[in-house]
Amino acid sequence: MTSKPKVLISDKMNPLAGEIFTKKGCDVTEKFGMSPEELIAEISNYDGLAIRSSTTVTPEVLTAAKNLKVIGRAGIGVDNIDVACATNSGVIVMNTPFGNSITTAEHAVAMMFALARQIPQANSSTHAGKWEKKKFMGTELFSKTMGVIGCGNIGGIFADRAIGLKMNVIAYDPFLTEERAIEMGVEKVELDELLSRADFISIHVPKNEKTLNLINKDTIAQMKEGVRIINCARGGIVNEADLKEALDSGHISGAALDVFEEEPAKENILFGHEKVICTPHLGAATTEAQVNVAIQVAEQMADYLISGAVTNALNMPSISAEDAPRLKPYMKLAEQLGSFAGQITEDAIEEVNISYEGTVSEVKTGPITSMLLATLLSTQLDTVNMVNAASVAKSRGIEVSETKTGSSKDWRSVMTVTVKTGGKERSVSGTLFTGKEPRIVDIEGVRIEAGLSSNMLFIRNEDKPGLIGQVGTMLGSAGQNIGNFHLGRKPSGDRAICLVSLDTELSDDLLGEIANIDQVTSAKKLRF
Repeated sequence: MTSKPKVLISDKMNPLAGEIFTKKGCDVTEKFGMSPEELIAEISNYDGLAIRSSTTVTPEVLTAAKNLKVIGRAGIGVDNIDVACATNSGVIVMNTPFGNSITTAEHAVAMMFALARQIPQANSSTHAGKWEKKKFMGTELFSKTMGVIGCGNIGGIFADRAIGLKMNVIAYDPFLTEERAIEMGVEKVELDELLSRADFISIHVPKNEKTLNLINKDTIAQMKEGVRIINCARGGIVNEADLKEALDSGHISGAALDVFEEEPAKENILFGHEKVICTPHLGAATTEAQVNVAIQVAEQMADYLISGAVTNALNMPSISAEDAPRLKPYMKLAEQLGSFAGQITEDAIEEVNISYEGTVSEVKTGPITSMLLATLLSTQLDTVNMVNAASVAKSRGIEVSETKTGSSKDWRSVMTVTVKTGGKERSVSGTLFTGKEPRIVDIEGVRIEAGLSSNMLFIRNEDKPGLIGQVGTMLGSAGQNIGNFHLGRKPSGDRAICLVSLDTELSDDLLGEIANIDQVTSAKKLRF
C-alpha cells in the first residue's frame, strides 16, 4: 500500500487548509513558530510545505528537504522563498496570486482615507481628552489626482475604487497599454509625469531590481509639494531615510505604510513620526482573504501530491506526465526566449507573436507558449505564472498570437518571439542543438549563435572597429571573467550586437562606463 503524502503546515493559517489536505488523502502536521534550525531538522520528513510569511525557505532548508516536492505559499509574495534554489532542487513553488487582491486593495484605500483625514492621530488625541479639532485639518479626496504606480491586479482594483470616489486617476505601468487604460478609466502616463502631477501616490508593484528604492530623494524631488504616499506593496520600494527627510522638510505631507525594509519591524526611523501612519503588513489580513488563500494553497498542493496536477506554479510548467519528456527541452528554450525578450523590452507591450517552425510546430505548443509568455511578463510582474499568463495578458490588452510552419530554412526547429511596443518591434529566435541544448540564433534580425548563462551583457552597437578591445579591457580591469563573447552584425554592416557571458554579475557603474563607449547605442545586463 502506497503511503500518504506528508505535508507540514509551518505557519498559522485557516483550519480549512488542514481539513482539505486530510480529505484529499494527505497526512498533515501543524508546527508553528519553529526556528530555522528546527525547520531544517524537521523538513526531511515531508513531501509538501505549506507556509505564509513567517517561515523562510532558505538554501539550507532546501538542502535538508530530501523528500520535499512542493512548497505552497498562502498568498502572493514569495520573498521568503529562495525560488531559484527550489527550482534547482526540483521543488515546485506555488502561490495563490488572486486570493487576497481585493483585501490588499481595500487596505490601501483605508490607508488613503486615514492619511487624508489624519484619523489615527486624531483618534489618539481624542482618547487623551485633548479635543484638538483645529489641529487635524484634513483634505478631500474628491477631484484630487491619484497616481497609481503599478496597475496590475491589485493596482487595478485600487484604481477602480479611487475612480468611484471621483478622483482623477493617472497610472504608470510599463505593461499597461493605452487601450487597457481607456477600458479601466485611467490616464496612462510616464513616471516623471505621475510624480509631478499626483496629490496622492499609491504603490502596487513587485519588489525587484527595477523597483528597489524607486521612491528616493531624486524621485521625491520631482513630486509636487504636499503629496501623500501610500505603500501597501513591498518594503524597500520606498527609501525610508529619504522619505523621512522629505516628511521633516514638509515636501511630503504624509505617508501611510503597511510594509517596511526590514520585517518584522520592531524599530524603524519612521516610527513615532507625526506624519506617518503605520500598520504591521495587514494588506492580506482579513478573514475572507485568509480563508481564500488557505483553501487555494491546500487544494493546489494536495492535487499535485495526489494526482500530479500543477496549478499556479512559479517554476514549473503545467503539463501532463505523458507530454513532459518531449516538451522539456522546448520549455527550457521558451523560458530563455521569454526572459530575454522581457529584459530588453521596457515599453508597454501591445502584441506578442510566437512563431514555431520545423519539428516544434508538431508538438503540443500550448504549454510552451504559456511558459514563454509567463517569463516574458514576469520581468515586470510577480504574480505571473504559466497558469495565469494568458489571462494576465488579456486583462492588460496584450494581443497574443501563435504561428506555425512545418519547415524551417536553416534549422530543424526554430522558435521566435516577437514583441510589439508603441511602434517598435523586437524579436529573439532560438533553436535546440543536438535536440536538447537551447541556443539563441537571432536577435532583432541579427544572426548570432549563443548559449545563455546566469550573468550576461547585451550590447547594441555601431559596426565600427575597436569595440571588442574596449569592452574586453574594461571587463578585465574590473576583474570580470568572460565566459564567451558572441558577435553578430547586419549584412549591411551598419548595426551589430554582442552578447557576453560573465562569471559574475556586472556592476551598475561598469555597465554605465560600457554604455558610454562611442560605438555603443545601448547596453543592458541580463540574468537567466
